Amino acid sequence: MHFSIPETESRSGDSGGSAYVAYNIHVNGVLHCRVRYSQLLGLHEQLRKEYGANVLPAFPPKKLFSLTPAEVEQRREQLEKYMQAVRQDPLLGSSETFNSFLRRAQQETQQVPTEEVSLEVLLSNGQKVLVSVLTSDQTEDVLEAVAAKLDLPDDLIGYFSLFLVREKEDGAFSFVRKLQEFELPYVSVTSLRSQEYKIVLRKSYWDSAYDDDVMENRVGLNLLYAQTVSDIERGWILVTKEQHRQLKSLQEKVSKKEFLRLAQTLRHYGYLRFDACVADFPEKDCPVVVSAGNSEVRLELAFEYLMSKDRLQWVTITSPQAIMMSICLQSMVDELMVKKSGGSIRKMLRRRVGGTLRRSDSQQAVKSPPLLESPDASRESMVKLSSKLSAVSLRGIGSPSTDASASDVHGNFAFEGIGDEDL
Repeated sequence: MHFSIPETESRSGDSGGSAYVAYNIHVNGVLHCRVRYSQLLGLHEQLRKEYGANVLPAFPPKKLFSLTPAEVEQRREQLEKYMQAVRQDPLLGSSETFNSFLRRAQQETQQVPTEEVSLEVLLSNGQKVLVSVLTSDQTEDVLEAVAAKLDLPDDLIGYFSLFLVREKEDGAFSFVRKLQEFELPYVSVTSLRSQEYKIVLRKSYWDSAYDDDVMENRVGLNLLYAQTVSDIERGWILVTKEQHRQLKSLQEKVSKKEFLRLAQTLRHYGYLRFDACVADFPEKDCPVVVSAGNSEVRLELAFEYLMSKDRLQWVTITSPQAIMMSICLQSMVDELMVKKSGGSIRKMLRRRVGGTLRRSDSQQAVKSPPLLESPDASRESMVKLSSKLSAVSLRGIGSPSTDASASDVHGNFAFEGIGDEDL
């Protein structure tokens, strides 16, 4: 997750007090919260008490006198590096102290009072699930509320995540990011002030071997089935006419497990498809489609280009979803390491003080999607450029027409140090 403090603001104090500098903290390019230096200093002191000074990155010191514009900019840069370093540290970045600080700051910045509200969460097939949550509920709370509404067992919650998406004019979803533990989903989606932003429930793992765990349960099976049908319909999973005929036959027999077993053999099963973007290889501004899944990134070109079998190529991708792509790469590595160490992605529920998980009074079944429509013959066939990349440079842009500066480049070396036997 990419933290940045791209600018500061001069703001008036409460009740006409003296002015102060506010630092706007952005997450993946979107304003998350606005904080003062003193608040970040308080966070630093609390982390120092809990974890010790040796663990923490350097924090910009206090100044006795008012800062000059140059000093304000220098402090901004130092605070940005500090927040990025804390977030990237496995211990500090996952701490409740750090995450609760960001949740409180988000709620205060957006001036959202704590109250009970109804929040709409979509399934991959477009089905709406309405859950009752608090505006101050964190991502895990909302995920558990959705699971309770669907009657998904507690030990399968960790196989699914909530994603912030933008619904395009054609009804397709453009993925913005996976909602994190440091944010409040209700505040995150409503603060964007646009009806096109939605929250979607989708499986969160990359290795299709985990499907076996999910398919053991009726609700898990239905969720996975609905997502797979949706991915086929939108063209994320590629099928031949014969495969399409077989899948439709299994649908008619309501053979969901057999349907999924066949789907697992299909090209791009379980992949996340990003919006169309451009790359600098094999030529500048070359149109590409990027898909991430099964512990790899695939670049698909609209024309054939042959690469040497053993040749590794550095590719720069320019996309508004560059940070999301980079995060996907890192999450693949995290999942590989968990699996390699013999760990499990099954979710351990938090021990709640003074209460238990709120269970929904009324539960909602996952609707079975309609039969697959005939394959779209107009879809252009794509040719695989590379299945494995040693390094990927991801260039973020605000819109297709804007130029990206060097600071917008997000290099990702997530797969360095991992051998082919791990992929």
